Amino acid sequence: MVTRETDPAPSRLPSLTGLRFVAALMVFATHILWYSQLIPGNTGAELRDAFNLSGSYGVGFFFILSGFILTWTARADDTALSFWRRRLVKIGPMHLVTFALAAVFVVSTDRPTRAVDWIASLTLQQAWFPDIGTVSAVNGISWSLSCEFFFYLSFPALLPVLRRIREKWLWSAVTAVLVLVAGVFLIATYAVTDQPRFLAFAFDGKFSFTQMWFVYFFPPVRALEFVLGILLARIVAAGRWPRISLAPAFGLAVAGYVLALYEPYLAGTAGLATVWTAPLIAAAAVADQRHTPSVFRKRTMVLLGEISFAFYMVHWILIVTAAKLLGPDTFSLTTGALLALGLLLLTVGCSWLLYRGVEIPLVRRFGRHQRTEGRSNR
Repeated sequence: MVTRETDPAPSRLPSLTGLRFVAALMVFATHILWYSQLIPGNTGAELRDAFNLSGSYGVGFFFILSGFILTWTARADDTALSFWRRRLVKIGPMHLVTFALAAVFVVSTDRPTRAVDWIASLTLQQAWFPDIGTVSAVNGISWSLSCEFFFYLSFPALLPVLRRIREKWLWSAVTAVLVLVAGVFLIATYAVTDQPRFLAFAFDGKFSFTQMWFVYFFPPVRALEFVLGILLARIVAAGRWPRISLAPAFGLAVAGYVLALYEPYLAGTAGLATVWTAPLIAAAAVADQRHTPSVFRKRTMVLLGEISFAFYMVHWILIVTAAKLLGPDTFSLTTGALLALGLLLLTVGCSWLLYRGVEIPLVRRFGRHQRTEGRSNR
């Protein structure tokens, strides 16, 4: 059997591209329900409870997927500098454009923002600060890009270490990572101070922001999910993934989300919950390898997946801007639902424009792999 580590031309995995939009849509759902008042009454309250963790679940999926894809597409003739250049071209321009758009909103609404918040957000260092004002500054969702930036910097050194693990020990390595993820929750619960209690957003004061920051924002902790993705890619490439088809894996991810809703928040909001999406990633990759049916491989899903990065980066700006313009007025359920749908379609449209006008031209010009004979980034 030919594996990813011996195949000189890695195949595309369109199902994983399609799944990216599903994850981005989960993040959108959380933010539109909590940052706007479009869905009123008991229906709105029930939806906020149901989708309270969908944003964090989607972000965790992206972290695992990132490790998987980077490992799957890694080339032996690559260099660290070439890899970093391609990653920077991929995320940098979109970050700068959406940072500028968010800055307009921050300035126009007199949102309290310190110099350190601006600098940390601009340089993608905000996730390292255990301060809610800094970690969510300017474009509030770009903290996850701060984690990804750390993953990218670490990947050229991390991958060769994990590649030294023999195939027969890969599942043991996955188990070790899962133990560490569980350990993070225990450390945050029992070793990190629970004072002062955190009362903002959807939180009820049962923990401190420092506890939440440790399990949710801190880049080295979230890197455990990234490492899980790397190991998962190696398992699939080695043909050691069990025969779990796409439908059961999707059901397992849904069940994992429902379970997270009943777990303590510090467990349900980060890696301990999102590990349930790992089988879905592996099963989707195997489905593409074997050309078995996959709804996520449909042309529309792949197109939406391709714009998902732009969608993720711009959606929060559009939601908070719309909420500011609409004010505190309440709407009927029908009107609110139509406005929410309209905002979703607007976000998709803006995402397509950013994808076509910013991401694609620069990636085509500067983001291609440059083959370097006789050199290695590992």
